Amino acid sequence: MIDPRVLRDDPDRVRAAQAKRGLADDVVDRALSADESRRKAIVEFEAKRGEQKRLGKLIAASGKGGDADEKQALLAQTKALAVEVKAAEAAQNEAAEEWQAALLAIPNLAADEAPAGGEDNFAVLETIGSPRDFATEGFEPRDHLELGRMLGAIDVERGAKVSGSRFYFLVGIGAQLERALVNMAMDQAREAGFTEVIPPSMVKPHAMEGTGFLGQAADDVYRLEGQDMYLVGTSEVPMAAFHSDEILDAGSLPLRYAAFSPCFRKEAGSHGKDTRGIFRVHWFDKVEMFVYTTPEEAEAEHQRLLGWEKQFLDNLELAYQVIDTAAGDLGLSAKRKFDCEAWIPSQGKYRELTSTSNCTEFQARRLDIRSRGESGTAPVATLNGTLCAIPRTIVAILETHQQADGSVRVPKALQPYLGGRELLEPTVG
Repeated sequence: MIDPRVLRDDPDRVRAAQAKRGLADDVVDRALSADESRRKAIVEFEAKRGEQKRLGKLIAASGKGGDADEKQALLAQTKALAVEVKAAEAAQNEAAEEWQAALLAIPNLAADEAPAGGEDNFAVLETIGSPRDFATEGFEPRDHLELGRMLGAIDVERGAKVSGSRFYFLVGIGAQLERALVNMAMDQAREAGFTEVIPPSMVKPHAMEGTGFLGQAADDVYRLEGQDMYLVGTSEVPMAAFHSDEILDAGSLPLRYAAFSPCFRKEAGSHGKDTRGIFRVHWFDKVEMFVYTTPEEAEAEHQRLLGWEKQFLDNLELAYQVIDTAAGDLGLSAKRKFDCEAWIPSQGKYRELTSTSNCTEFQARRLDIRSRGESGTAPVATLNGTLCAIPRTIVAILETHQQADGSVRVPKALQPYLGGRELLEPTVG
């Protein structure tokens, strides 16, 4: 959640941040009103508790030779006051819950540098590499689905038969390609100082809410019926909750983790989008970087995460652009997000392959993750970054490195992970 002090001291800043995301600012007034009600309820409860304690002392004193009638009157007064104290305590708890709910409804404040607007209002920060000109090479590029069929690598027909639309099988070289990409990504992360993690893919509501995935993204989340559990859409969720309710040693930061896990998404808002192939699916595997650091280091760490993502795409010899995501397209927890979008020849445009978000202290406040330093305890900052989302990376590799005969050249950095293989060759016509 946002820092409550910002809301109280500079509500216009929060209103401006809401407007930048394209959201109504009435939530700010609701939160301020809830805060005022909460404070009044606390004062009233404390006053009645104070009076209750005062009467208790008087009753104790009256027991030492005091007037019996006076004592009975005090007891009656105490009994009536106990009812008022209980009601005041309930009112205080209710006001606190309303205040908490209002705070949780406010997204992180978008960075000043983030472009205003929605999905199409991003800013291109840099372009790396040049898309292949297949026309000069004398052939029309096939899409990944046709290439996957020819290579015996991707089977969406049986995926649909077994599980429904937006599911698939990776078969033969397709399955080998996934293992190669995962190992390549995890090796890069480990060499950069990340601790490797295999996290659970089912979490409790506290983890989902703490990372902001039960807010605007709730419709895209799979909930297990009959159980108070959710399937994660990204290992960001379990990794953010990994240190929940803990106080970390400031000297241990940054803590960097690279987590490999399956991810599950309903894709509720994507009806009719990317229905062909494996670009947008309900289940996929992913290597995710997750970092705990100090708020002061968060922006520099964000740039480092972007650098590691670019390194991975460079090693795969892909053409891509880096964009600064517009405020209205940020997730609830993110202050700023950079996407790396690879050129997809069959679509003739750049599409998102990786992203990295700076969530500042937003998630840490919700999950109660602090660090202890010389000046006491304070919330840490959390950041996340996709190193390799398997299906989209396979799409980009197959389409970018295809040859006229349907074979696919293996990027040099990936070859050791495929037993030295330099070319993927068709198994069917």
